[in-house]
Amino acid sequence: MKQDATRNAAYTVDCEDYVHVVEFNPFESGNSGNLIAYGGSNYVVVGTCTFQEEEADIEGIQYKTLRTFHHGVRVDGIAWSPETRLDSLPPVIKFCTSAADLKIRLFTSDLQDKNEYKVLEGHSDFINGLVFNPKEGEEIASLMVAEKNGTIRFYDLMAQQAILSLESEQMPLMSAHWCLKNTLRVGAVAGNDWLIWDITRSSYPQEKRPVHMDRACLFRWSTINENLFATTGYPGKMATQFQIHHLGHPQPVLIGSVAVGSGLSWHRTLPLCAIGGDHKLLFWVTEM
Repeated sequence: MKQDATRNAAYTVDCEDYVHVVEFNPFESGNSGNLIAYGGSNYVVVGTCTFQEEEADIEGIQYKTLRTFHHGVRVDGIAWSPETRLDSLPPVIKFCTSAADLKIRLFTSDLQDKNEYKVLEGHSDFINGLVFNPKEGEEIASLMVAEKNGTIRFYDLMAQQAILSLESEQMPLMSAHWCLKNTLRVGAVAGNDWLIWDITRSSYPQEKRPVHMDRACLFRWSTINENLFATTGYPGKMATQFQIHHLGHPQPVLIGSVAVGSGLSWHRTLPLCAIGGDHKLLFWVTEM
């Protein structure tokens, strides 16, 4: 008997505002809990969460807010720095945000008295993606820039020039993501489709498939399996559709629905996805 792929969120956490973006820390931060950040209309909240899949004595999810950062404008994107540590004294929380005012803000905190941020200007267009170089952490890269016109460019920040570009041949290109488990793979959503490139083979997609009837919105690779990824559709009349796909399966392996959902992020070590919603965070668990 085939299990129905459609299901509700496994866990939820209440928030005090609408959540625009949510991001698990993809780097090891030296603590048993998992750092998660989410952004609303003028703030970023950093917290830790632990799931029953990780620790037997927890029922469901255990969530704790560590700090709320004032942001002043709607948060569009969050990227964690690999310099973030919870096991150092004092702890280091470091992340950057992109926002509707086209500025990048870099936040640093020790969760006590030191809370600072600096504004980096110099982007003239909407920033669809921010990636810290996982090895250095010093330079924030808008390394892979997804342009709405369907082109994805990779920039060498030292040489300050584009070194590679990929073409989706579809517009609008809404979201692209580099696969950490296999850095030759890039995934994206454009129009109604998901698209996947092997950057050694061609500047055109290897595979593509229609996925959301009312335009696809976000694409994110799993952090633990190079064949697993998730997509979301644009908020329709009633709800946002969310799907988890496996490259070996013709159909989605999980379908969920969120009232006005936005943001999408995978847990660092579990097959678990977070999405922001109306005054809540929602979490789905899938099989490997």
